[in-house]
Amino acid sequence: MSDVKIKVGITHGDINGIGYEVIFKTLSDSRIYDSFVPVIYGSSKVAAYHRKALNIPNFSLNSIRNVGEAHTKRINIINCLDDNVRVELGKSTSIGGEAAFLALEAAVKDLKEGLIDVLITAPINKKNIQSDSFSFPGHTEYLQEAAGDGEALMLMVSEDMKVGVVAGHVAMQDVPAMITEENILSKLRTLNKTLMMDFSIRKPRIAVLGLNPHAGDEGVLGSEEQEIIIPTLEKAKAEGIMALGPYPADGLFGSAQFKGFDAILAMYHDQGLAPFKALTFSKGVNYTAGLPFIRTSPDHGTAFEITGQDKASHESFRQAVYLAIDVCKNREQNKELMKNPLKSHDVNELEQKD
Repeated sequence: MSDVKIKVGITHGDINGIGYEVIFKTLSDSRIYDSFVPVIYGSSKVAAYHRKALNIPNFSLNSIRNVGEAHTKRINIINCLDDNVRVELGKSTSIGGEAAFLALEAAVKDLKEGLIDVLITAPINKKNIQSDSFSFPGHTEYLQEAAGDGEALMLMVSEDMKVGVVAGHVAMQDVPAMITEENILSKLRTLNKTLMMDFSIRKPRIAVLGLNPHAGDEGVLGSEEQEIIIPTLEKAKAEGIMALGPYPADGLFGSAQFKGFDAILAMYHDQGLAPFKALTFSKGVNYTAGLPFIRTSPDHGTAFEITGQDKASHESFRQAVYLAIDVCKNREQNKELMKNPLKSHDVNELEQKD
C-alpha cells in the first residue's frame, strides 16, 4: 500500500448541514493529493449549491461514475442522488435524511468490496435518516451490521485521550441492564486489540470507569462495581488485558489522571463523551473500532444553526481524514509483522546450551 495512494471515501452526510462546508475546507489544501485520493459520495448539484452559499469560487470537482474512474490528483465525486433533490439549508427534512443514507449505502458497498481503503462520514441527523432501510441509532450500529462480523466499538480519539463506551447510543434508562460481564469483557477485548493493531501500542493500559458516582464507594452508592465490573476486570487480566479500575469518572478526568493510560472505557455515552468533548472538541475524532474496515467521522453533528454561514470549523473533519489514513497504514504494517514474528526463546534453554 505504500506505493499506492490510499483511496479515501467521504460521505456528504445530511445535505442541509455543514457536511459540504467541512469537506470543502479540508480538501481545499492542495497538499492532500500527495497522500490520498479523495472520493466524495454525494451530489454535484448539492455541492454546487453549498459552494455558492459559502461563496467559494475556485473549488472544482471531478464527476465520476465509479471509483475506478477516480483521478489521483483531483477531488472526485460520485453522484448518488437524483438531480431533483431539494436542499433546504439548516432544516431537518426527510429528503436530507434519504440523501444521507443513499450516499452512505453506496460508500459502504464500495468499502466492503475494497474499492476504497477507508471511509470518512460527514454528520447525519439521527432522526430524519430513519427509514425501512436505516433503523439504527447511528453510523456505528449500521456499520456493524454491514460488516457482518466484528464487535463495533465507538472510540473517541484525540492526541490526549482515547475513550470507548460499553453502552453507546441507548437511553439512560436502559444503561444498567447493559452493564454485564459479557458486554464489558467484549468491549475490552475489542479496545485492547484495536490499540495494538490500529494504533501500534504494544502493551495497552486501559482505565475502566465505574457506573456509579465515586465508582460506588465500595457498595455504598451502588453494587455494580463490586458485583460486575471488578470481577470482569480480573477475567480481562487473566487474558492478558491490562484493564485497571474501576475509577470514578470525575476524579479520573478532573485530575488529568487519564493521561497515564492509553485508553479509557466508560460505561455509558455521556460519561465518556462529555469530558472528551469538553477537553478536545475541536480536534476529536469518532473512530469505529473492531470492524474489518476503517471508518472515522468528526466528533460534531450537522450544526443546522450555522449551515451556509461559513462558520463551521473543519479541524475535526481534517483530523478524521488523517486518523483514517494512519490506521490504514498501521493495520497493514502490523499485519505484516504478525506474519513473520520474531522467534521467542526460553532464557533457561539458552543458558543450558551455553
